[in-house]
Amino acid sequence: MARVETEFKTKIISVDIPEDVNVIFGMSHFIKTVEDLYETLVSSSMTLKFGIAFCEASMKRLIRTDGNDPKLIEMASTAAFDVACGHTFFIYLMNGFPINVLNRIKMVPEVCRIFCATANPLQVIVAETTQGRGVLGVVDGEPPLGIEGDADKAERIEFLKKIGYKR
Repeated sequence: MARVETEFKTKIISVDIPEDVNVIFGMSHFIKTVEDLYETLVSSSMTLKFGIAFCEASMKRLIRTDGNDPKLIEMASTAAFDVACGHTFFIYLMNGFPINVLNRIKMVPEVCRIFCATANPLQVIVAETTQGRGVLGVVDGEPPLGIEGDADKAERIEFLKKIGYKR
């Protein structure tokens, strides 16, 4: 018979994302995640800087890390340690955007889900039981202040042109 727990604690962990940095937060299922994410990212762009941290959920239960930028590796490691949910990973990126690598990351065999890809303020809502911690969800950015008008649409299109995503 399964053991039933009736209580758990919730925690909200704010994740630090410096200006000019993007974060991809997800879940995977195997220690090889770090190697496969590294290979995926390093082969995506010669200019992409990144740090990866993966929370191992069994055996030594370490935060496994890799990347090509020591500061981004440290940021990813800190976020992973603070959130501390088994089988989750953080990727901190510079000189590129999640949109450029997200589908490739989703195709990594170990990746189960992506919770978010953002440069916005980020909070992770965590459930804590006697066994450990799990992600309930994320709060990505802030709520809308209104509905865009014509001037806002023009501004959005101009911004996309400026960063090279629209002609």
